[in-house]
Amino acid sequence: MATGNNPRVVIVGAGFGGLQAARALAKAPVQVVLIDRRNFHTFQPLLYQVATAGISPGEIAAPIRWIVRHDRNIEVLLGEVQAFDLEKRLVKLPDLDVPYDYLIVAAGASHAYFGHDEWEPYAPGLKTIEDALEIRRRVLLAFELAERQAASGEGQAQINFVIVGGGPTGVELAGTLAEISRQVLANEFRSIDPKSTQIILLEGGPRVLAAFPEDLSRSAEDQLKHLGVEVHTSTIVTGVEPAAVRVGDTRLPAAVILWAAGVAASPLGMKLGATTDRAGRVLVNPDLSIPEHPEVFVIGDLASLKDENGKMLSGVAPVAMQEGKATAKNIERDLASQPRKNFHYFNKGNLATIGRAAAVADFGKIHISGFLAWLSWLFVHIFFLIGFRNRMIVLIQWAWSYFTYERGARLITGDQRLPGWEDEPQPTSEHK
Repeated sequence: MATGNNPRVVIVGAGFGGLQAARALAKAPVQVVLIDRRNFHTFQPLLYQVATAGISPGEIAAPIRWIVRHDRNIEVLLGEVQAFDLEKRLVKLPDLDVPYDYLIVAAGASHAYFGHDEWEPYAPGLKTIEDALEIRRRVLLAFELAERQAASGEGQAQINFVIVGGGPTGVELAGTLAEISRQVLANEFRSIDPKSTQIILLEGGPRVLAAFPEDLSRSAEDQLKHLGVEVHTSTIVTGVEPAAVRVGDTRLPAAVILWAAGVAASPLGMKLGATTDRAGRVLVNPDLSIPEHPEVFVIGDLASLKDENGKMLSGVAPVAMQEGKATAKNIERDLASQPRKNFHYFNKGNLATIGRAAAVADFGKIHISGFLAWLSWLFVHIFFLIGFRNRMIVLIQWAWSYFTYERGARLITGDQRLPGWEDEPQPTSEHK
């Protein structure tokens, strides 16, 4: 471990918030120890592109050490935090205790199955590179198994993709899967017709993209339907099993089920001993510290804080990045014996992509849909990608895909089975 007279700031998690905090402290008179259980930072907003074979994992990930290589006061540790000792100011790893003067916990969130964790093997969510690769495997494998079934004379399987949750991730997955089945794979199979694939989006609330204004929600639903997605709102999933989703007494067959219905905060929030909300997020003070421990900050998806209008701040990258920067500034104010400032989120707008040249954008009083919104989304995501090389590669890939409908990362790796496919023969469609 690095030693010195400067205060030590330990940051748990190298996501958007943690990385922003670390880099904001790069010139401060502190030692920074950045701990993450992976050695790379993932640009999560583009995970769905990996899951749908648009780009490869390396194009949206960058090694943490490479990102901070010029910041001499930042030390990177690969490891998984097990617990905290707030009285002794220690972060506990399996084989190491890391002391701190300030602690920033930015451990993020995972999937929430509303008390039904047994659904996870049948309906993977999308939070990590591993999740994206598993979804890609299942999606591509469904077409291959259907082709094999049809080639054996059993008739074409009716391929249903069911996405549970109509938030940004669910909408992105549904729109892109519709594009893949109707454009990308349309002429590549001989025994099946991928264009007959059903893409079904289930949303428990009255509208998709509930965080957006109603007019943009309606536009998003219209754009999804135009792409061939079946949208069912006010539809509560009551069960998930191999190759099927249950909605009340109705059993909906599904070759692939994807989960985008909710998130749960990292369990590290509970280990801080602070009060948490129902989703496990830590209730923080206005300056993002926790009660009774002003030296401990919680930011990003793990923090529960309302804005000036009493609305809960959402778990999106801009919020986490602004919180990371604000926390770094407050630590610097402490060191300069200046009063802290409360966190104020500046909302620059919300964006959600739906498919090729289809998106919605909320810039306050300005609402945009369709191609212009998609261009805005494209520019913002390219701009925030870490590393010039990644920006250029992703831009070239998207340009190529836009004009050719091709997706080059269509690799099926690992197991070549789908839950329920062999156990329960897939229903056949009327198409020949």
